[in-house]
Amino acid sequence: MDNPALNTLAADVRGLDVLRRASRDNSPGALKAAAKQFEAMFLQVVIKSMREASPGDDLFGGQESKVYQDMLDQQWAQVMTEGGGAGLASVLERQLVASAERADITKPIDLKPLEDAARYTGHAPMQPPARSAVDRQTLQGRSVEPALAAVAALQPPPVGRDAPAHARAFVERVWPAALSASRETGIPAQFLVAQAALETGWGRAELSGADGAPSHNLFNIKAGSSWQGKTVTASASEFIDGSWTKQNDAFRRYDSYEESFADYSRLLLNQPRYAGVVGAQDASSFAQGLQRAGYATDPMYGAKLERIINGPLLRAAMTR
Repeated sequence: MDNPALNTLAADVRGLDVLRRASRDNSPGALKAAAKQFEAMFLQVVIKSMREASPGDDLFGGQESKVYQDMLDQQWAQVMTEGGGAGLASVLERQLVASAERADITKPIDLKPLEDAARYTGHAPMQPPARSAVDRQTLQGRSVEPALAAVAALQPPPVGRDAPAHARAFVERVWPAALSASRETGIPAQFLVAQAALETGWGRAELSGADGAPSHNLFNIKAGSSWQGKTVTASASEFIDGSWTKQNDAFRRYDSYEESFADYSRLLLNQPRYAGVVGAQDASSFAQGLQRAGYATDPMYGAKLERIINGPLLRAAMTR
């Protein structure tokens, strides 16, 4: 039986912890997922190497562009592994299955914690994720250890305090309002900030009126027939019938970011379709819950939001 938890993004470190737990009984699903994870990370390295071999563009250089480019490379690598992939995963899976049949899983082995991988790869130290005592137990089988170690070694380090100034400024500007909305909805404030960042390009693509004044609409909520407040008309891209189209729509306009967060909280609390989102405590439940509820037409909306929540840019922007 397939385990959806094994089909996480290749760059999601928490996905590796899922594979650790599944690998204790040499699960075929864990072996297949580990091979697929390794292939995706390998393809990401190939894409990055090809990009670095091409002439750069100084106009779009800098740490910020590098972060976004890495995110795009991760997405392309993940897409390339779908279906038959490049063939590497199937070869690795056969080798792992053969190793599992010979492995003595009655003897535990001492694996280093995943967050210590940087100590052996030369990367900057990785920030340790919050993990339970059960998650910290050592791996009981040898079958997926080589693939997990390889993926950990390829995992890019966080950007630390090198977050772009505009990202830091955005978080500082909206954080108090996000905290208030968090208390209302039970959703972690950083999840709400991440969604606002996705919708507005970290505050740099916020909707504005014809007069150039900001709309303060951080979640791009459309006006609708029931809205009695101010509005702003803007062109929006929608994914309809398998393709992207642009159309003009009326969006809500607020006097402050506090109003935007408060209105978004009311939307989640008052609409039954968002019942599974309210109170969500993990990135996947929140992001994929919004996707299933139809918050946006973008078929990749949930994956994009989850990546921002778990990504290094948000962590760095929130670091004091």
